[in-house]
Amino acid sequence: MDFALSPELEALEAKTRSFIREQIIPFEKDARRAAHGPEDSLRIELVALARNEGLLTPQASHDFGGLGLSHLGKAVVLEASGYSMLGPIAMNCAAPDEGNMHLMEAVATEAQKERWLRPMTEGRSRSCFCMTEPSPGTGSDPSALRTTAVKQGDRFVINGRKWLITGAEGAAYAIIMARTIVDGEDVGATMFLTDLPAKGFTIARTLDTMDSSFSGGHAVIDFENLEVPESDVLGAVGKGFHYAQVRLVPARLTHCMRWLGAAQRAHDIAVDYAARREAFGVPLAQHEGVGFMLADNAIDLHMTRLGVRHCAWLLDQGARGAAESSMIKVQASEAVFRVADRAVQILGGMGVTRETEVERIFRDVRAFRIYDGPSEVHRWSIARRLFRKAS
Repeated sequence: MDFALSPELEALEAKTRSFIREQIIPFEKDARRAAHGPEDSLRIELVALARNEGLLTPQASHDFGGLGLSHLGKAVVLEASGYSMLGPIAMNCAAPDEGNMHLMEAVATEAQKERWLRPMTEGRSRSCFCMTEPSPGTGSDPSALRTTAVKQGDRFVINGRKWLITGAEGAAYAIIMARTIVDGEDVGATMFLTDLPAKGFTIARTLDTMDSSFSGGHAVIDFENLEVPESDVLGAVGKGFHYAQVRLVPARLTHCMRWLGAAQRAHDIAVDYAARREAFGVPLAQHEGVGFMLADNAIDLHMTRLGVRHCAWLLDQGARGAAESSMIKVQASEAVFRVADRAVQILGGMGVTRETEVERIFRDVRAFRIYDGPSEVHRWSIARRLFRKAS
């Protein structure tokens, strides 16, 4: 693997970093940055800034107005966008939209792309992905899927409950995963598309969560006889779990990219503070206990960056990257939390206040050890592969 970046990618990284520092970070104290995520008026304003700079939706193909970046290119640019947690929202590369865009480009019909994908890549709409369910439904175990879609004539009727659905409030459309019943037979999971708002699609409530950086927050959704015509099936009936893998492996990796940028920001704030704040006659950074924490941060950031870019490179070579993406997801989610935790400790009392961005980064990155598969599930998956190889 050649670790050198092309001059074009280096220039794009520099442009993104400058954009985030100069135009996006000033919005971090905006009152519209609400408890459940940025309000839509703030999102629209930020998106306009990225559009003016030619940085909107960099991960999308040229056909849909993006920059057509490779996975490695996304690793560089999305990390730079994550330096402010408002950056991915501004550049239209935040979850769940980024993963949904990738899925729609890969699976949707041309008519579906024009109807749902293009408005999203142009920053005019948002989406949500309805997969996770409360107990006893599906979480880490997809086989526990309980939401059903029953074929009735030329349409499907969906019933069930989902929760932790990111971005549902204010979304223009939803992708819904449901067990599919055709002529009384369970034919497997299918993905369905529906415009929002829709009769039979109800946001029961918005959950109070640790994180606060996703537009639309995280919602509980009730489906009560939601009707979806056959034309709005995404891909083929019964192939939903296959398409979920099309979405999940790259989306898992882009999460790592964005959170790496946030962790770098927390570290930089801690370095600056430790260089200026004095205790016992010298700057904090000269005390071994603080200096070692900063060194450990630098190690975690470096190794995470290498792992992310290696996995991205594998995907660019056409590899499936399932095992590698599981490994880097565990490593990245735990490393960025360690970085944020040390940054809080280095800032001392300042670290538990909202005087800096560190406190918010600390709260938000903690959830990443759960989102897109808990660390324990990924370790279990990695261990199973090792066992199969040894047996």
